[in-house]
Amino acid sequence: MSILGWGLMILGAALLAVAALGLFRFPDALSRQHAATKAATLALGVMLAGLAVLQPSGEWWIRIALLMAVLALTVPVASHALASAAASRSDS
Repeated sequence: MSILGWGLMILGAALLAVAALGLFRFPDALSRQHAATKAATLALGVMLAGLAVLQPSGEWWIRIALLMAVLALTVPVASHALASAAASRSDS
């Protein structure tokens, strides 16, 4: 289980690196926003799953589930706010 947990943590870190690379490589604000929100959300979810495997106690699982719920609720809102700001800026 330890190998699986650390493997998920490393995979999540690699996905975060890909998300960061997308921020520098994509040409416009909406593409960069997509890379930041989608890949980073997946990466943090994978890392939290790895943490759940490494910490088998129930109270850690509750904390991890709450973190995943907060991510699932706040990242789309932040993404929409960034997209709206970029769209309104390009209109003027």
